[in-house]
Amino acid sequence: MPINVSLSQTKIEPTRINLEPSMLSKIYLQNFGPLKRLEWRNLGKINLVIGANGCGKTFLLKALYSTMRALEGYQRGEELRTLSEMLVEKLYWTFQADRIGELVTKGVDQPLDCKIYIDEHLFRYRFGKNTNKQILRSKSYISPRSSNSVFLPAKEVLSLQPVILKSREQDKSFGFDDTYLDLARALRDSPQRGRNYAEFAQSRKNLEKILGGKVEYDEASGRWQFKKGNQKFPIGVTSEGVKKIAILDTLLGNGYLSPESIVFIDEPESALHPGAIYDLLDIVALLAERGIQFFLASHSYFVVKKLFLIAQEREMSIPIISDRNNGEWMSADLKNGMPDNPIIDESIRLYEEEVELSLR
Repeated sequence: MPINVSLSQTKIEPTRINLEPSMLSKIYLQNFGPLKRLEWRNLGKINLVIGANGCGKTFLLKALYSTMRALEGYQRGEELRTLSEMLVEKLYWTFQADRIGELVTKGVDQPLDCKIYIDEHLFRYRFGKNTNKQILRSKSYISPRSSNSVFLPAKEVLSLQPVILKSREQDKSFGFDDTYLDLARALRDSPQRGRNYAEFAQSRKNLEKILGGKVEYDEASGRWQFKKGNQKFPIGVTSEGVKKIAILDTLLGNGYLSPESIVFIDEPESALHPGAIYDLLDIVALLAERGIQFFLASHSYFVVKKLFLIAQEREMSIPIISDRNNGEWMSADLKNGMPDNPIIDESIRLYEEEVELSLR
């Protein structure tokens, strides 16, 4: 029987504070699906996961997202469930396995073990392959959080929003996991008028330039529309890239995101041309300076190269972890240079081959 989950959401009113926002500082995963062992220390405001298809990039982001959303929902509003209960439901609906014990790496006898640190405060949980709907081994030293994290999938959500909400809220069926449901719910509220964080307001202006217009929800028709000048177009005829960028713009404008939010973006390069990728990552850097922490998963040389340039220009630490095509994960920092990785090596090889052909 599917477990019904509903994490309450909180809009954060802008306040002007100078305290350094708290953020994920270290993660350790063992026997978590395809991630047999992964340790990533000294996390920064922007963090990048790179690797080939199927190596576990998206899985890693979903593991972190599930954990953070459970922490954010715990003790919020009138929520009475324990943290372990909320975590089980979040893992169940995000990964949509019949039993959460199926998340344990196949063929191992040891339990799944997850440790995350927010600043230096630990949250840890463990469970074995026979676990059904109860996590008995967990401990948390993390205070309840008022921020909201969000997962932006590679596929756009705006045109699918009504389908996602009906599938999960009415039919309560598998198909769209919690990363899609949470995002569809977060997009329900229209952008607010009035004061916003300066960096958020500037980012929205920059996003509008990339879009060449605005994407807005039309209350009368109950549909999203793309507005360019005095013309309006159905969201279905606009590009995937426009819809993807519009999602971030909406979340910045409607109060869902705030400093201390964590944004997980799967394949930021999806449906965007290189120029738009570069502009989008500049906006990511601006938002990161205001306090939002980003985790990006990519296999694009353009993404890696642009983040390398941001790290150099801003003297900013951008930790990167990469799969070596054998299940081994290596960490580095783009502030210290471009890492050694098969994706980067192949991209450079293709570029050199193109230059050689042009010189013949």
